[in-house]
Formats: sequence, structure tokens, C-alpha cells
Amino acid sequence: MMKNKAIFNVFFREKPAMMLVQLKNAKASIYASSLAKSIDCTYSHVVKILQQMEKSQLINFDKQGRLKLLSLTDKGEEIANKIEQIRAML
Repeated sequence: MMKNKAIFNVFFREKPAMMLVQLKNAKASIYASSLAKSIDCTYSHVVKILQQMEKSQLINFDKQGRLKLLSLTDKGEEIANKIEQIRAML
């Protein structure tokens, strides 16, 4: 995936950064459980990080019945773009 993953992880915690990137690149609405699978992380860990991201206004939880769909805010999208740019430079 990336030639210099180690240095990227020096600057960013890998899982939260990849969560934002995955949300940005999702072709359709995504749930916390599918996000957890796609970044190889436990559901409970993903939910904790998502709650922090929601407080920082990076993502929205869109409740649909019992399910919560995830979406990036404009700020979250901008940060995800910048993470991808930095990753490409490393």
C-alpha cells in the first residue's frame, strides 16, 4: 500500500487517520462495523475514536432507525484530503 508506512505512523496514529481516509473514499454510506472491518480494528475501538471525531466536528452520525450511518463533515473531508496528500509525499 505505502512504501514508507513507518514514517507516516510517526506523524499520525494510523487507525484514526485511515478511518477518515476510508470515510472519504467510501462510495456509499458506511457503518461503524464495516469501517472497523475495512481498517482491521475492533468495533469498540472504532466507536471510541468516532465519538472523539464527532466532538471535534469531523464526522456526523446519521441515525436511520437503529443504524447509524457515518459521514464526514466539510472539516473532516478537508483533513482526510490533507492526510492523503501527506501520505503520498512520504
